[in-house]
Amino acid sequence: MRTRPLKVALLGCGVVGSEVARIMTTHADDLAARIGAPVELAGVAVRRPSKVREGIDPALITTDATALVRRGDIDVVVEVIGGIEPARTLITTAFENGASVVSANKALLAEDGAALHAAAEKYGRDLYYEAAVAGAIPLVRPLRESLAGDKVNRVLGIVNGTTNFILDKMDTSGAGYSEALDEATALGYAEADPTADVEGFDAAAKAAILAGIAFHTRVKIGDVHREGITEVTAADIASARRMGCTVKLLAICERAADGASVTARVHPAMIPLSHPLASVREAYNAVFVEAEAAGQLMFYGPGAGGSPTASAVLGDLVAVCRNKLGEATGPGESAYTRLPVSPMGEVVTRYHISLDVADKPGVLAQVATVFAEQGVSIDTVRQQGKDGEASLVVVTHRAPDAALSGTVEALRKLDTVRGVASIMRVEGE
Repeated sequence: MRTRPLKVALLGCGVVGSEVARIMTTHADDLAARIGAPVELAGVAVRRPSKVREGIDPALITTDATALVRRGDIDVVVEVIGGIEPARTLITTAFENGASVVSANKALLAEDGAALHAAAEKYGRDLYYEAAVAGAIPLVRPLRESLAGDKVNRVLGIVNGTTNFILDKMDTSGAGYSEALDEATALGYAEADPTADVEGFDAAAKAAILAGIAFHTRVKIGDVHREGITEVTAADIASARRMGCTVKLLAICERAADGASVTARVHPAMIPLSHPLASVREAYNAVFVEAEAAGQLMFYGPGAGGSPTASAVLGDLVAVCRNKLGEATGPGESAYTRLPVSPMGEVVTRYHISLDVADKPGVLAQVATVFAEQGVSIDTVRQQGKDGEASLVVVTHRAPDAALSGTVEALRKLDTVRGVASIMRVEGE
């Protein structure tokens, strides 16, 4: 074993960073044995140096992250500060000064992953980011390496624990959205400002990363169709139950049937209770990968939190350090297919549409005519009326999303339709 330690700079020492530092210290001997050389925490960049950080030598603490990554003796930089800047500049500076990078920064990778990969390749460094998607669940490495010889056609999954917790509570307890969100916040699953989670931004960033790796093409967060869960109601959950379904926020990345394009989207959807994803409870994550030769693979586990995310970071750290010792680099960006990302309107899906209508003869015929004019076939219809008003629930067969959206807009213009109560896609069949 080499005696000179590999030096690691840690950017950020919050929930994840502090756990990374703890594991590096308490498991130092095991890490050294697995890597083939000891690893040493050489510096920790933070915003608030006065905060007590148990188990970390105060001499390692600095507020000058730039100076830390510019040190010529740093072998690996671990970036867990998040956001776009200064993370982007710090990572590229690390590459320029001889260090490889392990990152958990999904937002940056989804926005500027191509440029970061190019910088890593230019300077002969590694860029690893298993922790950026689905916490402790090994997903990025299987897609990049284990399935490198296969053709992935679809990635479907629950990649945000906060929204899964909220929807699960709405389903199991009958709680409304606000009540379930309050519980998630009280338990620490939701941030004080939950926008990134509940509006789907977090899941969309992860979908962009997964689609890029799975389909060997460049997908940015702006390419991902995004809808959150704030409009999901207790009535939607109850309606899903009547259909033998549950509601989940899904990230869906697909290769077109002709192989000429890909799609990436995040939105709530009804899925059958028989589907394995329907049983994913609380704040857990699960992802289905459908490959040509391997078939269906499912990855399941805790998708967030200090310890699970730190586990993924440390796994990358071991791999990058081994590469350093072997004077090699691991897999970089694979974007050779250069496939375009199709708009949401071209996605073929199903709709569950709930309408408030007048309870009188001929309403159903008018509604059916609108569907026919838009070229959308109806699968099932459920109608319930009382005191001159009625609710009409229509589930469609598969059709292009643009045709389904056009149908909804046409329905809104009918005099007999008093309102479109809810619209939700049906997936997983």
